[in-house]
Amino acid sequence: MTSQRVDVLVIGAGQAGLSAAYHLRRRGFEAASSGFDGRRYAVLDSEAGPGGAWRHRWRSLRMSTVNGISDLPGVAQPEVDPCEASSEFLTRYFGDYERDLGLHIIRPVRVTAVQRHDTDPRGRLLVETDHGSWSTRGLINATGTWTKPFWPIYPGQAGFRGRQLHVADYTSAEEFRGQHVIVVGGGISAVQLLDEISQVTSTSWFTRREPVWREDEFTPQAGHDAVALVEERVRQGLPPQSVVSVTGLIWTPALRAAAQRGVLHRRPMFAGIEPDGVRLADGGFLAADVILWATGFRAALDHLAPLHLRSPGGGIEMDGTQVAGEPRVHLVGYGPSSSTIGANRAGRAAVATLARWLGSMEPPPAPTDDQSRVSLR
Repeated sequence: MTSQRVDVLVIGAGQAGLSAAYHLRRRGFEAASSGFDGRRYAVLDSEAGPGGAWRHRWRSLRMSTVNGISDLPGVAQPEVDPCEASSEFLTRYFGDYERDLGLHIIRPVRVTAVQRHDTDPRGRLLVETDHGSWSTRGLINATGTWTKPFWPIYPGQAGFRGRQLHVADYTSAEEFRGQHVIVVGGGISAVQLLDEISQVTSTSWFTRREPVWREDEFTPQAGHDAVALVEERVRQGLPPQSVVSVTGLIWTPALRAAAQRGVLHRRPMFAGIEPDGVRLADGGFLAADVILWATGFRAALDHLAPLHLRSPGGGIEMDGTQVAGEPRVHLVGYGPSSSTIGANRAGRAAVATLARWLGSMEPPPAPTDDQSRVSLR
């Protein structure tokens, strides 16, 4: 793999990365290993196999309880068993998709740094990995957030004698039986796990802000409006907010049942952590054995640090999927495209924009009859 050259390099093979690979194939790009003399692409993935972040979801997250998974582009999702673990179904679905479309994902490869090859704004980017380096004219970053869990810092946290874990490390509720579990966070994962854990042991729920529950139906227009608000933030170079922070929490039958059991009684955030529990905002004390931080994730973009893409606002200023001022770099699965539907659209948009940009620098080679046909079985 040392010093391979491609026209477009995709980092990450979750839903957004696979969408980008599909649309690259549709536009006549061929895999780097094909020996094709025209435009070439490669997809690097740090996972040991297909599935992206879904490989690591807790087994109790069934297909009936995930928030809706968009079909990968070009191939309809197979029939779903609502009782199957999402980690199993989606890993299989993604793997079949890669194989059937011949996307040739290179894994496991961890990207460590991306930097400019020289000062030419239309020059190449150098991508360093733990298996050598790549040179590319365009980059589609689809690394998601799963590898970068966010841990808040509270006074006394290091002295807690119980167990602390992030939702990224969660396996099952059964391991907490007989212990009092504090769940921290106001998002979908927090309330889902709160409901699950409360089935086997006692729980308490803490959030920084009062949760907002959505009583009306969540329509496609409501989803569009929520994504637009997140998109406006990244356009201004501000850190993206989660879509749920805009939409509010959506009632499901399981969560309504949890509310009737008294599980969804929210407490204001505690003031500090002590060895055997937490000091409450009103000065009281609550004993606890476990603190589960369901506090979300941040975009996994550390490898892009040498490019100095962040704006003074702390985020990355975006123009659609393109980094403003750096047309060689596109971020998919970032901000408004972090949902499954958004990821598909972002993959298509990134490829279309990059293809136009690459075409503006030099005319593409004329394809032969064989090269102009992309096999999408």
